[in-house]
Amino acid sequence: MYKIYVVGIGPGNIENMTFEAYEVLKKSDVIIGYKTYIDLVKDEFSHKELISSPMKKEIDRCKDVLEIAKTNKVVSLISSGDAGVYGMAGIMLEVADENFSVEIIPGVTACNAAAAVVGAPIMHDSVNISLSDLLTDWDLIKKRIDLSSQADFVISLYNPKSNGRTTQIQEAQEIMLKYKKADTPVAIVKNAKREGEQIVLTTLSEMLNHDIDMLTMVIIGNSMTFVKNGKMITPRGYKV
Repeated sequence: MYKIYVVGIGPGNIENMTFEAYEVLKKSDVIIGYKTYIDLVKDEFSHKELISSPMKKEIDRCKDVLEIAKTNKVVSLISSGDAGVYGMAGIMLEVADENFSVEIIPGVTACNAAAAVVGAPIMHDSVNISLSDLLTDWDLIKKRIDLSSQADFVISLYNPKSNGRTTQIQEAQEIMLKYKKADTPVAIVKNAKREGEQIVLTTLSEMLNHDIDMLTMVIIGNSMTFVKNGKMITPRGYKV
């Protein structure tokens, strides 16, 4: 049986990669992934065979992994954050047949990394929602935002805005303002835990006045979230 690893490399810096992920990549012969992710590990693993491919080639990338594994090389398919959260784990498991053993190596998610640098905003119930409508119908995404806002979840937005997709974040804000107060704390974190990290603490009504792109996580608090000493906190209910 051929072995395949699907590795979450974390937010991008080696310090926040798990020991297991690092060890798996160290013993791999081939590391394959989206070009941006390969760029994050190429210096540390420059002695490995590194293969990159563009966005929207995810299925082809998985098929390439199968062919490499058949040569009995140790191959790792990488995703930033956790490979099972908007990553490559699910696709690889769908593509592989019974001749392949696929092991998923977890990583620190973008949401966890962003939350850590701004405080503790996801201490209570929270949801992750991607604003990318490439694979999910936008009406369904809006429904999820609406219901999550009604239920007073902390909401973490992945893929909030791209050059060709600019109105979804505006619609998301409009929906959330129906149920959340205008002064609800919001964290905007770009490049969390990697070079070029930028942090903004703002409010739901003011969030669109700041730079948001595909490298950004946006975390919107619930009705109890507050900011103290420059840190965003969602209390779990302990009597402090």
